[in-house]
Amino acid sequence: MNHYTKAQTSTIHNETFAFIEVAENDHVLTLTLNREKKKNALHPQMVNELAFAMQYAHHESGVWVVVIQAKGNVFCAGADLKAFMGILGEYESSIPAPTGEILIGELFNKMHKPTIAKITGDVYAGGFFFLAGSQIVVAQEGIKFGLPEVKRGLYPFQVMAALLRVMPARKVVDWCIRGYNLPVHEAEKYGLVSHVTTAENIDNETHKIIEELKQNSPSAIRMGLEAYDHIQPDAEAHKYLMEMLQKTVASNDGQEGIQAFREKRSPVWTGE
Repeated sequence: MNHYTKAQTSTIHNETFAFIEVAENDHVLTLTLNREKKKNALHPQMVNELAFAMQYAHHESGVWVVVIQAKGNVFCAGADLKAFMGILGEYESSIPAPTGEILIGELFNKMHKPTIAKITGDVYAGGFFFLAGSQIVVAQEGIKFGLPEVKRGLYPFQVMAALLRVMPARKVVDWCIRGYNLPVHEAEKYGLVSHVTTAENIDNETHKIIEELKQNSPSAIRMGLEAYDHIQPDAEAHKYLMEMLQKTVASNDGQEGIQAFREKRSPVWTGE
């Protein structure tokens, strides 16, 4: 993950972000998804901003822990399909384009800093990259996790690969092909969530974990996570999965599913 140089990311606190908020305090970098009106759906520039901030964390030895959180009652609704089809809308962001294609499934693997996902809202589709990519997931009681892609004529290819790193394969495949919502306590049972707590206690629980991490050697943790990354699927696997997603979107069923979702009707599948 070398989309941004250390010199570029060194200006992070002077940059303008359109889709996330960035704060750094006492060795903790906090990234907040800030697209509440769009259910924090992933916009291409939002992905660039996340990559920029994560690259900063990778380069900066003073960052020991990264926390990812979101505004609103939906943590992330997945990809913004309109934006990824080229309808980007207006936004103000000083984050430059990356030097190469960003594979979000690989983004978290290459940071090599312990990451806590603080989940206070429902998660769908591509939002699971944040959970599967984080080493620790603290989730609020009562939230839902959904993979509705097959109901839209699509398939969560890269999400499936990411989930297979932390959940049993049979459960992941069952979830992907049936497209249901998974309750938070069941997600904890299958390893997707580390801790379930109340809305009132989630900040305290997250702070407690941060303080525990800060008692340990940041260098040892960094090298351990780098070693873990070394034994995971390489960039070619993520590239293949992205190509399969693009192929599925272009299929007749893929186009029908997207159109039916927009029109709030049941899709008519042809199997083509």
